[in-house]
Amino acid sequence: MNAPRRNTIGRLGRSTTVLLGVISLLAACTGQGGGGSTATAPAGTQVAPSTGTATAGPSAAGAVTLAIANDAELDDYVAGANGMALYVFLPDKGKDTSACTDECATKWPPLTGEVAAGAGVTGDLGTITRDDGTTQVTLGGAPLYYFMGDKAAGDVNGQGLNDVWYLASAEGTAVGDDDAPPAEQTPCGGRYCY
Repeated sequence: MNAPRRNTIGRLGRSTTVLLGVISLLAACTGQGGGGSTATAPAGTQVAPSTGTATAGPSAAGAVTLAIANDAELDDYVAGANGMALYVFLPDKGKDTSACTDECATKWPPLTGEVAAGAGVTGDLGTITRDDGTTQVTLGGAPLYYFMGDKAAGDVNGQGLNDVWYLASAEGTAVGDDDAPPAEQTPCGGRYCY
């Protein structure tokens, strides 16, 4: 009599384990949609000038609010999702599209999706259309990027990289680029840009 009961309990245990695994998988997939925390929300971002907010289609994580962060050596800069630093790319200056594409965009993911300006962020929010058709958020006319070398809030590992990557200021300018050559004179090709 015990053998059938154990067999039934064993089947129920396996069924429960499989069911819990499916629920966990669905929860993980659902939690990754929209990209608010990963800066990969749907394209279609447009500026709503009256609110100072760049808007896009529905996002599971909602809008990213740009905030002012501070580094003891570098001073204030703009941070996006999860407090991660945002950067500007000098070769973008004066262009209406991004100069960071393909492998560069893998290492420097563009900020996309719904974005709102938090306290202290003074530059105008806008967007550009990238070569791949996605829409990237701009601050003060400068396209914004994250850096894959930053792993946690407060990391600023991309600052000054190759004299073309700088933290974004509250206005959308480059933080600490006083010694950098103007964008028009900055040689930037292939791996030297990123």
